[in-house]
Amino acid sequence: MSQPATPDHARLDRIVAEARRHSNEREATYRERALKLFPWICGRCGREFAGARLRELTVHHKDHNHDNNPADGSNWELLCLYCHDNEHSRVLDEAARGRSSGAPAGATHNPFADLQARLKGKG
Repeated sequence: MSQPATPDHARLDRIVAEARRHSNEREATYRERALKLFPWICGRCGREFAGARLRELTVHHKDHNHDNNPADGSNWELLCLYCHDNEHSRVLDEAARGRSSGAPAGATHNPFADLQARLKGKG
């Protein structure tokens, strides 16, 4: 009968350290920061996301500059895949029609506009 192999503790420590480093890098990304800052709701259609469906929620840069990632999230909004695709298609369509002034049009819908009033009404 063969003896069970003893674990290579140095190798296991390296694997754990690397996994922690990757986890910290992922948390530092703007998507992870946005998911911590905002409710997991699409800013356009209002659908809620959780669990496996959370991957369908994307971060949209309001000014379309992916290098503009302020810590307070002021340039981000969470959009579902469909609304995010629609937003970019709309901007491209407007530019193709020559209606754009160079800057993308801002969103006009705010799903949280009357949230505080609704919350007061429930109390």
